[in-house]
Amino acid sequence: MKYCVLIIDGASGWPLPQHDGKTCLELAHTPNLDAMAPQGFLGLVRTIPPGMEPSSACACMSALGYDPKVYYRGRSAIEAKSLGIPVDDGDAVFRCNLVAVRDGKMWSYSSGYISTDEAQPLISALEQTLGSDKIRFYPGVSYRHICLLKGREDTLLASCTPPHDIHDKPIDQFLPKGPGSDLLRNLMKRSEAVLRDHPINIKRRSRGDIPATMIWLFWGSGKIPDMPPFEQTYDLSAAMTSGVDLLRGLARMAGMDILDIPGVTDGLDNDHAAQAAGALNALDDHDLVVIHVEAPDEAAHAGSISDKVEAIQRVDSEVISQLRSWQPDSLRLLIMPDHSTPIQTQTHVADPVPFMLWGPGFTANGAKRFTESEAKKVGFFIENGYNIMNMLIGE
Repeated sequence: MKYCVLIIDGASGWPLPQHDGKTCLELAHTPNLDAMAPQGFLGLVRTIPPGMEPSSACACMSALGYDPKVYYRGRSAIEAKSLGIPVDDGDAVFRCNLVAVRDGKMWSYSSGYISTDEAQPLISALEQTLGSDKIRFYPGVSYRHICLLKGREDTLLASCTPPHDIHDKPIDQFLPKGPGSDLLRNLMKRSEAVLRDHPINIKRRSRGDIPATMIWLFWGSGKIPDMPPFEQTYDLSAAMTSGVDLLRGLARMAGMDILDIPGVTDGLDNDHAAQAAGALNALDDHDLVVIHVEAPDEAAHAGSISDKVEAIQRVDSEVISQLRSWQPDSLRLLIMPDHSTPIQTQTHVADPVPFMLWGPGFTANGAKRFTESEAKKVGFFIENGYNIMNMLIGE
């Protein structure tokens, strides 16, 4: 038997009054999911333990079969793990977004989804100008980067707000506050001068693109605890494909192989078909593969119903179509969002999310479609989300 976990990031959401109370999952044309749901086992699963932050790191840890209450210590250090950045005891690591502020308000938490090729020279300039033996900047993907503060564990006490939570709001009231925040605010302020007249930003303005005007530091975390290898825990060899450093960091923590598939990104330009084909090819020498698709979540953060619906539809037509037809007698599937990202909030919430188990050994339990409402109707609920992996592999 082979296994596949498909994480459709942020695909779940709330009913939209302007669309007759339908969610984006319900609005999407998903013929493959529609055909599979009446054959599969559906329900709701709580991926975010009560009281914990509704981040992808916490939620995906549950989806991979690990208890976030035991292993989660913040997402920035997980992203650092993906990039091979050593984090020692006493260090603090922060997500470092390239953002755009206009007239004192958060204009774009992603600098207009700046490309990795354009972002990396900006991070290099920050490293050269603001970096030291105690302060380091590391380039990541697109707008998402890392700032490491050596020996400054005190900064982890600061209260920080993610920039995607404050779209079009004045930033002054959301700057880091409390113990350890002085250094964070200082770096954010000084970054403005470094970025203002950088050649990359000059070119972006000339093209009408949103420039990166400053950095935004948040999601601080320290050294992360070791997780037992996935193969040791579940007796299955595993690999993952994702377009974001966070998921690759989780894969490294779990000892999973990371698949390098050309064309895999975090947005609608993702080559979904190539991602699915590469993942299925990996089943030749792995027992389980994880496919993580980021695009629906990015669309929800941007507040775009049409982009989120399109992202879900592309997953159905280009990814799920391949999974559904690949050796159906020997493949067990788990399909789920990691968390809910409602259009109304443009950020993550801790609501339980729908899941579907499909393949040999799973008995249909009455769902008609893969949607939030159908998953709720069947009445099956998993309180501790990390137990879902045992359901997939039949233990």
